[in-house]
Amino acid sequence: MTISSSLNAGVAGLNANANKLASIADNIANSSTYGYKRAETDFYSVVVQGSAGNAYSAGGVRTASIRLIDDRGPLVATDNSTDLAIDGRGFLAVTDISALGGTGTYPVSLVTTGSFRADENGILRTETGQVLLGWPANADGSIGTYPRDTVAGLEPVRINANQYVGNPTTQMRLGVNLPASATRAGAPGDAEVVTVEYFGNLGTSESLEVTFTPTVPASGASNSWTMTITDSASGGAVVGEYNLVFNDSQTAGGTLASVTAVSGGAYDPATGRISLAVGGGAISVGIGTPGETNGMTQLASTFSPVDISKNGSTVATLSSVEVDEQGNLYAVYDQGFTRLIYQIPVVDVPNPNGLIAGNNQTYQISPASGPFYLWDAGDGPTGAVVGFSREESATDVAAELTQLIQTQRAYSSNAKVIQTVDEMLQETTNLKR
Repeated sequence: MTISSSLNAGVAGLNANANKLASIADNIANSSTYGYKRAETDFYSVVVQGSAGNAYSAGGVRTASIRLIDDRGPLVATDNSTDLAIDGRGFLAVTDISALGGTGTYPVSLVTTGSFRADENGILRTETGQVLLGWPANADGSIGTYPRDTVAGLEPVRINANQYVGNPTTQMRLGVNLPASATRAGAPGDAEVVTVEYFGNLGTSESLEVTFTPTVPASGASNSWTMTITDSASGGAVVGEYNLVFNDSQTAGGTLASVTAVSGGAYDPATGRISLAVGGGAISVGIGTPGETNGMTQLASTFSPVDISKNGSTVATLSSVEVDEQGNLYAVYDQGFTRLIYQIPVVDVPNPNGLIAGNNQTYQISPASGPFYLWDAGDGPTGAVVGFSREESATDVAAELTQLIQTQRAYSSNAKVIQTVDEMLQETTNLKR
């Protein structure tokens, strides 16, 4: 019994070291695989209770293998903006390209890094068919409220590279200095005119003509003007008329004192803005708050449009996409503006090592991993999303080669045990001769 148990222990030792060798070989083979997580094989003794007479029976050894998914490889820079990696804890949500085309929720896998590029349909995917998932942004660039414990709101990230995009003007600023001398008695009362281009909802170029007409008193100075705004998209119709009164005190001279709406959108003294409804859309026009020196002013005798600005542009096409650390995916257009189109969440589970490993460095939720939660990148325990980056393999080749030597020696030693048992059994057989 003791000899045969020694033989069984030697065989168990060979199998255990063969398993160890397999994990080492897998790690070394994937030492250049992006996102690869090292496998580790541990040995556990098997103890068999001795029989009567205190004879010892060898129990042998067994192995257990685990993939250390929470190990992190170093990040390396790339030249592709949608090469993504997680700088810290967490995973990206992906689905298989074969799952697209159906309805409802997509089957989700987890990855820590991926080289995502747009395919012929504009879908961001890897060469192995893993499609990046994210939350789509609303038309105004905001992200809606989505559930964090389900993937129901996630959808494949799609980039429409050849689509025209409008960028209408929504904000405008009028920083104009009006001549104080024009509101004194005896002034000629000539109006001052400034024309500002804006871009409508359909990408057309329109203009607002702003006319400033001074109020000339019989005596003294009125310090007041009538601002009339006409819109080319409305056929030259007046879309707003306002009475502007300026301060003539020693401390606040030349700044706005009050603005009264005669027609058009109301003036908000808290923000210094007028809401105009024009033919090309709605525009918020900033003229400054009462007492503000950087808004409309009335000083000296010179008319000067010192600070006129607006947002918006003509119709644009996509030139590139970029991802920031919060997982926001922005489209960058050739007219020089950006627009948020997706938010990429970071998935976390209580026990990453409990995930089920699949092909192509993908992982599945399991009872051992615990439930998942979708975080904003960088919030909670999760790391930031890094563009232009890939996560290298977590394999340390030097450490693996050291273990390879140890495993080889252990395998040879177990083979020697079997050889010794065989020789002892041969001696026992020779006793009959």
